[in-house]
Amino acid sequence: MSAATSSPERQRDNVLAAVESVGGHVMAWADDWEVSGATDPMTRPRLGPWLRGERGPYDGIAGAAVDRLGRNLVDCLNTGYMMRDTGKLLLTYGHDGPWDLDDPNDENRFTMEAWGAQMELRAIQRRNREATIKARQKGRVKAKPSYGYEFIRLAPMAAVDRVALHPHASTVIRTVAQRILADPEQITASSEAVRLTRAGELSPSDHRAVLYGRRPEGRPWQSSGLRDILLSEAALGYLMHGGRPVIGEDGHPVRVAEPLWDRATHEALKRVIRQRGRAHPAGDRVSNHKYLLTGILFCGQCHTQLNTHPTPEERGGRRYQCKARWRGIRGAEHCKPSPSYTVKGLDARIENWFLSQYGKGMIMETVYDAGDGTPERIAEVEAARRRLRDDREAGLYDAPDDAAWFRDRYAEMGRELSMLRRLPVRAPGMVTRPTGETIEDKWHKAPDNLAKKEILKDFGVRVTLWPFSAPRRWHAGILHGPHPERII
Repeated sequence: MSAATSSPERQRDNVLAAVESVGGHVMAWADDWEVSGATDPMTRPRLGPWLRGERGPYDGIAGAAVDRLGRNLVDCLNTGYMMRDTGKLLLTYGHDGPWDLDDPNDENRFTMEAWGAQMELRAIQRRNREATIKARQKGRVKAKPSYGYEFIRLAPMAAVDRVALHPHASTVIRTVAQRILADPEQITASSEAVRLTRAGELSPSDHRAVLYGRRPEGRPWQSSGLRDILLSEAALGYLMHGGRPVIGEDGHPVRVAEPLWDRATHEALKRVIRQRGRAHPAGDRVSNHKYLLTGILFCGQCHTQLNTHPTPEERGGRRYQCKARWRGIRGAEHCKPSPSYTVKGLDARIENWFLSQYGKGMIMETVYDAGDGTPERIAEVEAARRRLRDDREAGLYDAPDDAAWFRDRYAEMGRELSMLRRLPVRAPGMVTRPTGETIEDKWHKAPDNLAKKEILKDFGVRVTLWPFSAPRRWHAGILHGPHPERII
């Protein structure tokens, strides 16, 4: 999209000129921007459905040039012959009228232009490979910045001068890591992806689009993508290639930026996220229901979770109601009469009770204390030495010169580890400290009921509802703390 010779505006003008030259008009556009020219036209997101006959009838296709059909000779010829065999027009700017592939002259010219497009693609790919190798050897970045980072250029189109932490994105992802480490049982990558989407934080792809001046598409956060960011060693500020850190001449990974967190935090995140994945292989999902008490409200008679149901007689209002007996759930045969309460009324009672009991309390946050850094340095050197050993076992240092280099680096790392292990250590860990904000402040700042529900869950609140005829009608309990239960 940024190349001046193939800008969207110029290509659009060329397509319109080609169509007008045969007295036609455009009925639809297939704009596959940012899709590689090496992609088969049949599988492109916008053009593919038309070629596969999934978008209805049309008279033909028009492109700004033959190389816009594809950068592969076979793909171009297949598309051109398909247009010929199905009786459709094939137009490109710069060619007088539609292509006639039954005419030897047109067929030869079309083939030569497609061949030229393929040769140009091969040259581009070769230059990119060489540039990547050269950048890697010199410790420079070549790919897109990982989430939390940005490339700093001294001029708009200049080479990358350095990699820096993005002021906002780095704060977002560091907060996610701290929340997961502070409460790994309740807070997961899945729940954090939902929270970030709900809070309106740009997803990594939309964040990158904004960095490069493009319009965000409003894509939600994906738990898998968030896990990849948290688990990647790119968060340690390393230069990455093929998902692995690039190793420098000293045998250590090449660091190109300030880390988002240290090695110990990285290992803790790996341990927590992978243990959670083994315990919940299908993933951990949080409720997206907009109601305050869904998921923490239970029936006092059959102990089933209560959901909301519409009540037409209340003009569109909703009620929390137990319908376990109506649904035939085992153990709910005698849940009669079933408890019921208006959503608005019960939400208000729970809010008033919770804030009256705990609203003035100070919020304490659990954060990671890095200690004196010695354990992190030991972990860094151990990881680098383990990486070298794995590469040696894979046969990467079998040559005599490489073997000598490997022995020197490995021995040097061993000496460094011995020296570090003799140093006094203040171990890292989680510490709790006051935030200066009360629970009531946080409650009123919450953007929606889902955020308020997270606060209730942090306190282990569980609400039990009985029918009107029961001795007590509802009960709110705190599952931990100095007072295990409070009955209202």
